[in-house]
Amino acid sequence: MSEDDARGTPYAPHTATTTAAMLDAVGVDSEAALFDIPESVAFDADFDIPERSERETRSHVEGILGRNDDLTAFLGRGHYDHYVPSVVDDLAGRSEFLTSYTQYQPEIAQGFLQALFEYQSMLVELTGLGVANCSMYDAATALGEAATLSQRLRSVSGDRVLVPDLLRAGKRAVLDNYAAGPGLTVETYPTTDGNVDLDALREALGDDVAMVYAENPTVRGTIEEGLAAVGDAADAHDALFCLGTDPVAMALLETPASVGADVVVGDASSLGTGTAYGFGLGLFVTREEYLRQVPGRLVGAAEDDSGRRAYTLTLQTREQHIRRERATSNICTNQAWVALRAAMHAAWLGPDGLLDLAESCVTRARDLAARIDAISGVRAPVHDRHHFREFVAHTDQPAEAIRADLADEGYAVHAVGDHEIQICATETTERAVDDFVDTLAEVAR
Repeated sequence: MSEDDARGTPYAPHTATTTAAMLDAVGVDSEAALFDIPESVAFDADFDIPERSERETRSHVEGILGRNDDLTAFLGRGHYDHYVPSVVDDLAGRSEFLTSYTQYQPEIAQGFLQALFEYQSMLVELTGLGVANCSMYDAATALGEAATLSQRLRSVSGDRVLVPDLLRAGKRAVLDNYAAGPGLTVETYPTTDGNVDLDALREALGDDVAMVYAENPTVRGTIEEGLAAVGDAADAHDALFCLGTDPVAMALLETPASVGADVVVGDASSLGTGTAYGFGLGLFVTREEYLRQVPGRLVGAAEDDSGRRAYTLTLQTREQHIRRERATSNICTNQAWVALRAAMHAAWLGPDGLLDLAESCVTRARDLAARIDAISGVRAPVHDRHHFREFVAHTDQPAEAIRADLADEGYAVHAVGDHEIQICATETTERAVDDFVDTLAEVAR
């Protein structure tokens, strides 16, 4: 082997010789000639990245990561850290799952397709609705897709989407992006003590409303008590009722179908992934009559020519497929591996285990709030409601100062108002609760 050929690596295996042969075959002198990059954005300098061995690179990266603060996170607001059993990592890390992309070829992807079918089936059982999407980006994009779905339904008219005034800013921004294309107008309706103000919602409703969105639990951790009334109010104006939730909460709370929900959206990564603060798995479930308007991909079950049960992707209505301009969605990236992890976690828990986890989300929040309420200068919870996982506490001292002082002591919470912090409790923070309460009592003086 020549010195030139020896320069290939496992990551970029083309040597100078093979690269020159390929460039000659296409009739150009360099790789740069294959790209048309405007001078205004072209980078014409040295990256100044020193060459390092694998050992040196690992040591360098570990040194950088070691500078991160080691915080115990009592954070929530859409990102929830539940214990993920080791069986999920072990099975999901198998090469046939980890290296798979979209399961376009059913003859070689039956195992993965069946897992996704089971994931869809679990969501159908939890929601009481008929059709579940097998993968979507996150809760925010799922909400955006629900809004555009409302524009494709003949039973729905209007161009207004109503959302609670407590909707997280990031989720609202994504919804606004989605709404801009079809010309939807996103408006807020008031909440009272953390929950929907039903009278104000009814006043805001009209025949020009295409969709009403509510959450259970809410972004502040409260359990919404009037969902059936929200569904009735939306139905009275032929508007779509979209409910935001997650798989763990649905194991305990009212089923979306029982309160009149037409679409259920949210983040399913509370199972199988652990908190990643940005990385998620959007869930999207709807009524069977909306089947052909569902965004993205569905896995279906059928029989092959030998009469054996078989699985395949069906209704692939994304823009890169044959639908093109008639597509129901332009989502391309597939979150199937994350859905696989969620299905594995749910199967490992089983119905009883999932219910136990959901019940603990109520009791942990209630018990921690009671302990914090006993601290001088703190009142918890702010809302006189039942809570799920998290709650808001009032602090006499400025909330941002409390948050910063807690961070200095190794604990992360959200500051959500001038004198309000939000705290989330799950099984992963159980051992830290005593020290956290003591620390909060110190910094809240």
